[in-house]
Amino acid sequence: QVQLVESGGGLVQAGGSLALSCAASGGTSSVYIMAWFRQAPGKEREFVAAITWGVIRTYYADSVKGRFTISRDNAKNTMYLQMNSLKPEDTALYYCAGTRGSISLSALGYPYWGQGTQVTVSS
Repeated sequence: QVQLVESGGGLVQAGGSLALSCAASGGTSSVYIMAWFRQAPGKEREFVAAITWGVIRTYYADSVKGRFTISRDNAKNTMYLQMNSLKPEDTALYYCAGTRGSISLSALGYPYWGQGTQVTVSS
């Protein structure tokens, strides 16, 4: 069973930076695509970014393009999200997700999930 554990959330002022990590374990060979989603109170879970685990391809939501960078370390089975120029609207619970299927911008496309890490951006 694939397990995903996020870390690195916190409180930061607008314009600041945070880096999130997602460590994968248990059957990670079955996870080809990993992604970050976020969910703010009262809103649906939304796609943030995704990365393939073989030939590297990255995908970003328009709202974070140019500010966030997704990357991964194969040796450590860990995915990262570097978040720069943070805005108050980036405040949300950030989730790590994984799938061995195709890239998807929908949370329904990912069977594996972490517990989430809170990111709060103050104005």
